[in-house]
Amino acid sequence: MPSRGTSAQGLSGRNPPGRRTPGTSRISRISSPADLRALDRESLNELASEIRAFLVQQTSRRGGHLGPNLGVVELTLALHRVFDSPGDPIIFDTGHQSYVHKIVTGRAGDFDRLRTRNGLSGYPSRAESVHDWVENSHATTSLSYADGLAKAFALRGEHNRTVVAVIGDGALTGGMAWEALNNIAAAKDRPLVVVLNDNGRSYAPTTGGMAQRMAALRLKPGYERLLGQVKSRLPMAPVIGRPLYSALHAVKSAVKDWFIPQSLFQDLGLKYLGPIDGHDTAALEEALHSAKGYRGPVLVHCLTRKGEGYSPAENDDAEQMHSPPAFDPDTGLPIAAPTKTWTSVFGRKLATIGAERDDVVAITAAMSGPTGLGPFAEAFPDRMYDVGIAEQHALTSAAGLAMGGMHPVVALYATFLNRAFDQLLMDCALHKLGVTVVLDRAGVTGEDGPSHHGMWDMSLAALVPGLALAAPRDAATLVQELDEAVAVDNAPTVLRYPKGAVPQDIQQLRRVVAHDGRLVPAAGGIGAVDVLAEPGAGHDHDVLLVAVGAFGALSVEAASRLADQGIGVTVVDPRWALPVPAALRLLAIEHKMVVTIEDGGRSGGVGASVADTLADLDVPVTVLALPQEFLEPASRGDLLQDLGLTAKDVARGITERIAERATADARNRSAAAPVDTAPVNRAPLNGTPTKDKRTAGEG
Repeated sequence: MPSRGTSAQGLSGRNPPGRRTPGTSRISRISSPADLRALDRESLNELASEIRAFLVQQTSRRGGHLGPNLGVVELTLALHRVFDSPGDPIIFDTGHQSYVHKIVTGRAGDFDRLRTRNGLSGYPSRAESVHDWVENSHATTSLSYADGLAKAFALRGEHNRTVVAVIGDGALTGGMAWEALNNIAAAKDRPLVVVLNDNGRSYAPTTGGMAQRMAALRLKPGYERLLGQVKSRLPMAPVIGRPLYSALHAVKSAVKDWFIPQSLFQDLGLKYLGPIDGHDTAALEEALHSAKGYRGPVLVHCLTRKGEGYSPAENDDAEQMHSPPAFDPDTGLPIAAPTKTWTSVFGRKLATIGAERDDVVAITAAMSGPTGLGPFAEAFPDRMYDVGIAEQHALTSAAGLAMGGMHPVVALYATFLNRAFDQLLMDCALHKLGVTVVLDRAGVTGEDGPSHHGMWDMSLAALVPGLALAAPRDAATLVQELDEAVAVDNAPTVLRYPKGAVPQDIQQLRRVVAHDGRLVPAAGGIGAVDVLAEPGAGHDHDVLLVAVGAFGALSVEAASRLADQGIGVTVVDPRWALPVPAALRLLAIEHKMVVTIEDGGRSGGVGASVADTLADLDVPVTVLALPQEFLEPASRGDLLQDLGLTAKDVARGITERIAERATADARNRSAAAPVDTAPVNRAPLNGTPTKDKRTAGEG
C-alpha cells in the first residue's frame, strides 16, 4: 500500500506534488482499464501513489474535488481491474469522486483543462467517454440508475453484465437511496453490486443514527483482517480447530450486528461483504470478485479515508479539502486572499438573529459549512439540525418546527431546492407556515456545470401561492431582507444569492411602496422597491430597468451608458421580486418600456411574472434572463458575457430596441396617414404612434 504519512510537505514518501521524476510516469502508460489488469501488485501501488501526486498537482491550479478523489484511488483501481467497463457500468453517486476513474479511462492528458470551458468536466460526462453513464451530479441517485440498468440488461437477455453503483455513506442519509435498495434487493438473480464507500463524511461528518453505528465500526478497521487470518489458520488445528472456528464465526456475526445493521442489508435481501479496507487493493479485489460471482444483489462495504495520503487534506478537520479553490500544493493553503462572500454575510447575520430570537432554528442538508451555518451551529448547537442529504425531509421537518412555534431557516444550494419543491408547495405554503429558505449558489455558478447552476429556483418559486422571494443586491440588502424574511410567520419566504464575493453596497436614491394607488416613501418590508438610478434633468423616462438581485450594479452601469446616448433610464431593485410589487406597476406607467434582468431561467421567472402583471398596460416588456438550457461549465463571467448579460450588452440591446420601436412607430404613422391624390394643398400627416405590443422575451 502507498505510504500514509502526514508530513507538512504533503505526500510523504513520494516525489512532492507536481514534481514527478521525468520518464517515470505510470499514468502516461494507462489508456484504458485493460492496462490496469496487466500490472502486478507493486506496480499497482506505485500507480496509486503517482495518481495522488497527480491529483494534488492538477487540482491545485484552479481548484476541484480533491479530498473525495484521494480517498477512492485504490477502490477505483480495484473496480476497473475486476469489472469490464463500459460493458459493466460503473456509476458514481454524485460523481465528484470520478477523477481517478477519468485517469484510468484515458483522460489524464486532459486534466490541464479540468473544470474549464470545453475542457474536462469535474463530473462524469457522457460526451467525454463511453465509460461515463450518468452525469446529473446530485446525490442518492446512483442506486436508482443502477436498478434501471440491471432491469434493462435482464430484459434484453444480457445476463453476463454486472452493474456497479458506488455510493458514499453520506448519500445513505437520503431517502431515495433506500427506496432504490428496497427494489434492488427484490431481484435475487439480477447482478448488481453496491459499493458502499464509507468515509464517514459527505462535505462534513455524516450525521444520523446510521452514521453513528457505522462510526463505531470504523474505529476497529483491522478486525476483519484479523478474523480472516483466523479463518485460514484455525481450522487446521487438530480436534478443536473447526468447532472453535465455527464459534468464533458466530461471534463475528454478532459483533458486526452490534456495530452496524448488517442484518438490515441482509433482511432486505442483499448479500453483505465487509467491511473491507478501502486502501488495500488486494482485499478490495478479492471482495469485488466474490460480489461479481454472486450474480445477484450484493453490498460491498469499504472503509476509506477522505483526503488519504495528502497531509493538508488529512488534517483539515472541517472538510478534508473536499473542494478547495486553487492552493499551494506544498501547504494546501489557498492562493487567493480571502474575500467577503455572500455566504459569510448570511452566516454572520443568522447568528445575530439567533442571539435575538430563541425561536429561530437552522436546518441544512449535509452542507452546514458550505451554506454558512457554522457560526450559528457554534453559538446554538441545540438549534442546528443537519438532516443529511435529505432536502425533502428538511422542508417538511421545517414545516413541523413552524407548526410547533419555531421559525426555521433552511439553508441549501439553489440547485437542490428542485428536490424539495413538493414539500415547499404542499407542506409549507399550503399550511401558511413561516419557513425561510435561503438559497446559496443561485443563478450561474460556474465550473461545476449544468447540474449545479442554480437557475431554476425563481421559476419554481413563482408557482407557489403566498410565497415571497427576495434577491438581495449586496451585503446590506441581504441583512435587511433576512430580517424581513424571519418576521413573516404565515407564509414561506425565500432568499437567493449567487456564489462568490459580495459586491460593494449600492445605496438607493429612495425607497418607495404603493399606497392607495400612488408611490410613497417606505422604510422597508415586502412590497418596498429601491430606486437605484433615475434620468437626469431634461431626460425623458424612457426605460424602467428592473434589476433582480446581484444585477443591480450592472444595471446602474447600463443606465449610465444609456444616459450618454440621451436615453433616460430608471433602475429599480424590486427587493422582494415575487410576488411582483405593486410599486412596479405604478413605476411602469411612467415609462415607455420595461426591461427586466435576472440571474434565473426565462420561463416563469421574475420577468415573466412582471410581464403578466403589466399585460393590461400599453407598455412593452422585455425579459433578459438565462435561456431554458443546461448551461456548460465555465466561469460565471464568461457565461454571462456569452448570454449578453453584461452592462455593455444590456445597454446596446436597449438602444436597439428603442430604435426598432422608433422605426415601427414611423411605419405605423405612414400606414395610418390618409391617401391624398390632390396635386396641391397636401394635408398634414396626423397618424398616431402605436405602442409596441411585443410580449416578454421577444426580439
